[in-house]
Amino acid sequence: MTSEPINLHDFETAARSRLTSMALGYYRSGAHDEITLRRNQEAYQQIALRYRVLVDVSARDLSTTVLGQRVRAPMLIAPTAFHCLATADGELATVRAAGSAGTVMVVSTLSNTAIEDICQAAEGPVWFQLYVYKDRAATRGLIERAEAAGASALVLTVDAPLLGRRERDVRNEFRLPPGLSVKNLMPAGLDEVSHQLQESGLAAYFASLLDPSLSWHDIAWLRSITRLPLVIKGIVRADDARRAHDAGAAGVVVSNHGGRQLDTSVATIDVLPEIVAAVGDELEVFIDGGIRRGTDVLKALALGARAVLLGRPILWGLSVAGQAGAERVLGILAEELELAMALCGAPQIDTITRDLIWSRT
Repeated sequence: MTSEPINLHDFETAARSRLTSMALGYYRSGAHDEITLRRNQEAYQQIALRYRVLVDVSARDLSTTVLGQRVRAPMLIAPTAFHCLATADGELATVRAAGSAGTVMVVSTLSNTAIEDICQAAEGPVWFQLYVYKDRAATRGLIERAEAAGASALVLTVDAPLLGRRERDVRNEFRLPPGLSVKNLMPAGLDEVSHQLQESGLAAYFASLLDPSLSWHDIAWLRSITRLPLVIKGIVRADDARRAHDAGAAGVVVSNHGGRQLDTSVATIDVLPEIVAAVGDELEVFIDGGIRRGTDVLKALALGARAVLLGRPILWGLSVAGQAGAERVLGILAEELELAMALCGAPQIDTITRDLIWSRT
């Protein structure tokens, strides 16, 4: 019997024995009672597929485009912080895995590796995830660095005016180990996460630096200082998706921050259809949260998503086997998606349509 992980759940199980308790708690944690964390996955399980038969599926094609960039499969790597907690190569391992898989890596502002080094190691598109800081000069500097390094899009996270309370981190008194910092903020002197002895050092870091006054009015300023297309991440309402369109965004990510911000918030797949209905012909709509199977990807695409973003599963892959682990996570999900497409009678991405989703109404 093989002991190698054969699905994404196996990778999570294997990662638990390889990570420190503090790193595992940080990666796994959701807000408060972690209801939304669980709901994100459970919502996919409640969606049934109604497959087609007698369709020629002898050739399958998973490729698509995101913001005009070709990817081998509709799975991107979501922005997650502190990859050096998972593997010594950190984000360098992640971006190399993205290149091997022919997809996009979205680099977190809170990466342990500088955006310049990540882009230099990249073989494919890199997008840069942005938080807006009280220090707007630091924010502008981040954007300028991302542009100069070669990032091809900005992903603005808007669901974190304050950091959600993640009780695992509070109990573990989360802080970065000595030697690790937030490299993208080093020139601005904002790279050291607090090492205070109570609560979570990350929560204190966010509270001191992030701008809770950020509003839709600030999107115009942001767009005025960059030539990069802007994707707004953290949308769970159709009216906010429309505001993103009106503000000039190129896309939105339907996201509740992996269940790490407001607990009991809606599962992302449950609100995807209304957001697609509101802006789907005018913006590219992406989704993250709870995706663990190829059928989950197919369901998201059938409900109108352009592509999905993977967060925690990539971290589990990195924890288990570094770059090779992250590559295998992406490979397994692509294999599962291809099988699901064949069994649904949908050999190309554009044949994954809404009629594959069964509804009682």
